[in-house]
This record gives sequence, structure tokens and C-alpha cells, in this order.
Amino acid sequence: MMTDKIVVKDESLNGWINGFIGVVLFSGGLPATKLAVMEMSPIFVTIVRAAVAGILALMVLWIGKEKRPEKKQLIPLLLVSIGCVVGFPLLSALALQYLTSAHSIVFLGMLPLATAVFGVLRGGERPHPIFWFFSVVGSLLVIGYAVSQGISASPVGDVLMLLAVILCGMGYAEGAKLSKTLGGWQVISWALVLALPLMIPLFFIYFPENIETVSFQGWFGMAYISLFSMFIGFIFWYKGLAQGGIATVGQLQLLQPFFGLGLAAYFLHEQVSIGMVVVTIGVILCVAGTKKFVK
Repeated sequence: MMTDKIVVKDESLNGWINGFIGVVLFSGGLPATKLAVMEMSPIFVTIVRAAVAGILALMVLWIGKEKRPEKKQLIPLLLVSIGCVVGFPLLSALALQYLTSAHSIVFLGMLPLATAVFGVLRGGERPHPIFWFFSVVGSLLVIGYAVSQGISASPVGDVLMLLAVILCGMGYAEGAKLSKTLGGWQVISWALVLALPLMIPLFFIYFPENIETVSFQGWFGMAYISLFSMFIGFIFWYKGLAQGGIATVGQLQLLQPFFGLGLAAYFLHEQVSIGMVVVTIGVILCVAGTKKFVK
């Protein structure tokens, strides 16, 4: 019995470690997307990131000689593809035409709550009531910080980001549930491969005429979201969710807005205030609370 408890604790700790690595890699996603959409259309950026990551995933699956998903796994994989491969990348890229990266990053504070809700609806998880308290408080801290800064908002951009977060939460929860039987990196790989037949022809349809004018920063942003946001980050993230629980490890996403704002400050020269540091401490306490009180 003691050995079983140690194994469970180790699995949970590994889940938090893998989840944290995933969050750090995801944090650069929106600032990098902003760099890309400043010079390329949001639709083309979405297509390229999915196509590049999809081709990479196909190569990895082929080299690893991974078996094909079962028929019962195709619908969950399709939902992962809709939420994480197409939905969130496209809607967030469109939103960044109307919003600053700082404003869009704030919406990521609601991702843990969205992931937890879908974890309950689709994953069958039943977190402790106190978990929901810390989850809501953490989300409100993130949102409240943005409101207090008086960031100018766009209704269209806000709606697009809200829809993006909902779809992303669905994709995270579906992928985490599927990771337990299919494997973490296999889930995102097959989800990317499912989207390839659509992305490859769209690549040629939306290929821009002024591609030669794209700067190094634009290509850097494209490369980052194609490799890290769309593929490598998911390997750690889905493994972490499967090991530590969708609702529990999902709370690490509360830290993502602040990592993202730090990167935005460095690459996009946006100001980072002392208030952000204070709120970050509060968010960390909420994450610690969810870890302590969740079942």
C-alpha cells in the first residue's frame, strides 16, 4: 500500500513537471503569433503552423512505426484537431488583428477553468469544491489585473479570444483523456495528421504574393508557433494532464499569461508593471491551493 501511494505521488509530481514545461513553451505562442500576423494573414499563419507541425508529426509517427488510432478514438482526435490545431490558432490569430498581445494573453487566464469544465463533462473528473473556488479566484485575479490596467478592448477581438479559449479547453480535455490510452505525443501527432489533407491545399490557395517582404521577426514567430506551440509543447502538456489529472494540472495555465506578458515585454517591448508581479504571486498561491485540495 505504501508503495502504491509513492507511485501515485511520483506520477502526480511528474504530471506537474511535464505540465509546467508545456505551459512555459505555450507562453510564447501569442507573442510569436503577433509577430507573424503583423506581416502575414491570420489564415495563412494558421495554415502554415498546422501544416509544418503536421508534416513533422507524420514523420515522427512513421519513424516510430506507431499503430493507427482505433475507430472509437477518431472522434476525440477530431475534437482535439478542431480545438487545438484549427480553432484556437485561427481565432486567436484573427483576434490579434484587433487586440494587443497583452490583452489577448489575459484571456488565457480563463483556460484552466475551461479545461476543468470539459474535464468534468468529457473526462469524468470530479474535483473538490474548494478546487473550483481557487480556480475561479485565480481566473478573476488574471482578468481583474487586465481590467485595472485599462487596456483598450475590441468587442470583436474579445469574442474571438473567448471562443478560442473555449475551443482550446475542449481540445486540452479531449487530448488528455485520450493520452491515457493513445499516448501524449501520439494524440497531438494524429490530430495534426488529420488536419493535413485540409491544410496542404489551403497552403497553396492562401500563399501570399508578398512573401519575400516578410522579416526575420515574422519568420521567427512563425517558426516558434509551428514547432513549439503546435507540437513540442503539446507532448509535455498532454503527458502532464494524463499523469496528474486534467483539472489539477490544468491550473498551471494560470501562470501562462504572466510568462507570456514577460515574453511580450521582451520581444514586443510592452511594459511589465510591479502589479503584474503581485498578481503573479496570488496566482501561484491559487495553483498551490488547487494542488493541495483537489481529490
